[in-house]
Amino acid sequence: MSEVYLFQLASQRTQWLNARQAIIAANVANANTPGFRAQDLAPFSSVLDNTAASMSVTDPSHIEPATSELNAFQANAEDGADTTLSGNSVNLESEMIKIGDISREASAANAIKKTFHQMMLAALK
Repeated sequence: MSEVYLFQLASQRTQWLNARQAIIAANVANANTPGFRAQDLAPFSSVLDNTAASMSVTDPSHIEPATSELNAFQANAEDGADTTLSGNSVNLESEMIKIGDISREASAANAIKKTFHQMMLAALK
């Protein structure tokens, strides 16, 4: 039986979400600080690119996806921040949207971990 890396991946995702939340909170806290530049983390897909997990064909009837199909969903990081006269680039509206995204992604990750844990327990019975 091969090892299951889902829990390790979920842990990495949770750590990434926690770090991103801290950075976004710092952006909001410094919204009125002159010269402050808004920051964000690289997309989690870059973390996935550095993991050892990969798709494998375990049965001759499996179809291996093309590399272009695997890379089609990577996010492009664009810095669209407008700088104010004070040199501050924090946009509170976009930061609040990011916080909402983080909350939804954390809820989804926790639901996936819970479901997978229940499946593992059911398999052991």
